[in-house]
Amino acid sequence: MRCFVFLSIFLLNIALCFAQETSTTQVDSLYKEDQFYAGATYNFINKRPEGLSQNGFSFGFSVGFIKDMPINKARNKAIGVGLGYATDSYNQNLFISKNSDGDFVYSILSDGSSYSKNKIRFHLIEMPIEYRWRTSTPTDYAFWRIYTGFKFAYAISNTYAYKGELGAFKYRNNRDFNNFQCGLTLSAGYNTWNIHVNYLLNSILSKKAHLSGENIDISIIKIGLIFYVL
Repeated sequence: MRCFVFLSIFLLNIALCFAQETSTTQVDSLYKEDQFYAGATYNFINKRPEGLSQNGFSFGFSVGFIKDMPINKARNKAIGVGLGYATDSYNQNLFISKNSDGDFVYSILSDGSSYSKNKIRFHLIEMPIEYRWRTSTPTDYAFWRIYTGFKFAYAISNTYAYKGELGAFKYRNNRDFNNFQCGLTLSAGYNTWNIHVNYLLNSILSKKAHLSGENIDISIIKIGLIFYVL
């Protein structure tokens, strides 16, 4: 009987403490959403010169922080401005070599060429700018979202690596690549899972790069998933 009394008093104290904590908890009416992001994409080479083809797995990865700035009273519309890091790789058959003057020369690897690696990779600092619409409330953490906007990126380094019958070599920081990249973005989904699309508005190669006397104009579409957390 004594044990029952002690147990009752103990459980009553726990209930009172929980009730007090619940009563003092306030809903944050000035909440903000989705301030950290991480995404992974498959990088499609969309527009390409004749003969250029994509092979292997071309991926992208990004992570960063976005400042969420609500623009209405319900706070389900906002502007987001962020800063992050990204890396993109492209596996394809565009061969890059150097001539005697140290200039880069571009050609297409033939179908019969034997190689295990022919990859271009970028490391970038990116700045997303988004208009954000969502069905969130101060107490609802699972909601629909549609975020659209621009993503500006600056390549802090680029690398071209080849390994095959012609040898094994690597070139870093090729000046013929565009360091500045700009794209249209769209992210849409529910709760954790969100589809992300980034369509680059400029080529990853500058007008200095020529293939058979023509500018190498390569258009990129990145499609994948993006995850947002507070």
